[in-house]
Amino acid sequence: MAVISSKQVQIRMGSRPAAVVMVPMAATRQFIRASAPAAAAMAPLFCRQATRSSRMSTVCVMATAAQAYRTTADGLQVPHGPEAKLVNLMAPADQRAALVASCNKRIELSDRNACDVELLCVGAFSPLEGFLSKEEYESVVNNMRLTSGLLFGLPIVLDTNSEDLVPGDTVLLSYQGQDLAVMNVTSKYTPNKPLECLKCYGTSSLEHPAVQMVAMERGKYYLGGPIKGLALPTRVFPCATPADVRATLPPNQDVLAFQCRNPIHKAHYELFIRALDAPNVREGAVCLVHPTCGPTQDDDIPGVVRFRTYEVLKEETANPRLRWAYLPYSMHMAGPREAIQHMIIRKNYGCTHFIIGRDMAGCKSSISGQDFYGAYDAQEMANKHASELNMQTVPSLNIAYTEEKGYVTADVAKAENLHVLNLSGTKFRQMLRAGNDIPEWFAFKSVVAVLREQIQSESN
Repeated sequence: MAVISSKQVQIRMGSRPAAVVMVPMAATRQFIRASAPAAAAMAPLFCRQATRSSRMSTVCVMATAAQAYRTTADGLQVPHGPEAKLVNLMAPADQRAALVASCNKRIELSDRNACDVELLCVGAFSPLEGFLSKEEYESVVNNMRLTSGLLFGLPIVLDTNSEDLVPGDTVLLSYQGQDLAVMNVTSKYTPNKPLECLKCYGTSSLEHPAVQMVAMERGKYYLGGPIKGLALPTRVFPCATPADVRATLPPNQDVLAFQCRNPIHKAHYELFIRALDAPNVREGAVCLVHPTCGPTQDDDIPGVVRFRTYEVLKEETANPRLRWAYLPYSMHMAGPREAIQHMIIRKNYGCTHFIIGRDMAGCKSSISGQDFYGAYDAQEMANKHASELNMQTVPSLNIAYTEEKGYVTADVAKAENLHVLNLSGTKFRQMLRAGNDIPEWFAFKSVVAVLREQIQSESN
C-alpha cells in the first residue's frame, strides 16, 4: 500500500505491519518500477489450489513493491469471488433448443434488464449466476454485500408486474425478438423500494434519476433465480466479454480501467494517459478504456453515437498502451456505491487499477440542480474497499489547458501563474450546433465530426 503526500511517501510491504520508509516523491516511482519487474519475474511466489462445489481454480500471488496481488495461473487479475472463477452462463449450443422447450412463461426484457442478462451470462457480474433472491437482495441493499459477506455494490434484479409468474416457473427471457436466456424462478418478492433507493443512492427523492427508474420504470415484483444464456443481444456496437478482453492483456502487468459514459475529449485522454505514469503503476502497464454504452441519463448522448466517437478516436490515437472495449451496462448514477460496482466489473475484465475522478457516477437534482454526492465521496469509498477487491485506485488528476505549456495539472498552472483556457460543456454544444470551429486543444477532430453528423441528423 502506498500513501502519497506531495513530497514524500510511506511504503508498506504486504498487508501485515512493516517498517515505514520515508523517501522523496521523486524517488518513489523509480523505486516502485525498479522493484516491480523483479517481483513479476519471481511470480508466482506460490499457488494454492482452491476447491468448492466441485469446481477448482488456481490462484497465485504476485508481489510488487506497492502491493501483493492475487493472480490467475496465467498472470492476470483474479475474478471476483472466493473461487476466483470467471462465470460463464452460456448454455452449450446443443442444449439450447431443449432449454427453450422447457419454458412455460416468457418475459420481454427492458433495455436495462437486457444489459443485466448479458453481463450475468458473460461473467461480468461474477460470481453471480442469476438474479438475486430476496435474501441476497436485502443483504446487498443493506450491507453492500452478498449473504456470504462478499462485497457487491448494487443489487442485480429482474422486475415484473405479472401476477402469473411464480416460483417454479421456467421463463424465457426475450429482448426485441431475440431469445437471450432461460431463467428458473426460485423466488418472487415485493421489494422495499424506498429503502433500496435510500441505501443504494443515498436518497429516496424522485429528483434522483435512479430513484425515478426504480419507482416509475421497474415493476411491482422482483424475481430471483439462476439463468442459462442462449444468445447475446444483437447490438450495433460489439461488446467484448471478460474472457475476450483478458485474452488481450499482458500477463504479470498492471491494467488500468478508465470508465466513462460520454465522448472522450482531450482532457479525458490526458487523464488516462497520465494515469499510466502514476507512482503506484508499474512501467509497461496498459489502460483499458471501457465506456458504458447502455442506458444512462435521458439527456446523455445515445450509446450508438458514443460508440462511433470512441471508434474514430481509437483510430486517430492508435496508442499501443490502450485497449478499447464497450460495456453494455445500465448506469444508476449511484455515486459511491456505483464506484464499487464498476470496480468489481472491471476486476472481472482483468483490471488491477481503477481510475476514479471527482464526483464519479454522480448526478444532480432534477429540480434544484444540487449534487447528490460530495466531489470525493466515490473516491473515498473506492479507496476504502480497494484492497479487499485486490485492486488499487488511481485518482484522476485535475487537468487544465494553458496557453504557455498546453495541458498541465491545475496546481502547476496555479503555481506558475499560467493562463488557463476554459470551454464549458454547454458552450461546446452551442458551438457544435452553430457550426463554429472547435478549438483543437479541447476536442479531437474525429470526435467533433461524429458529433456534428449526429446534430445534423437530428435537425433533418
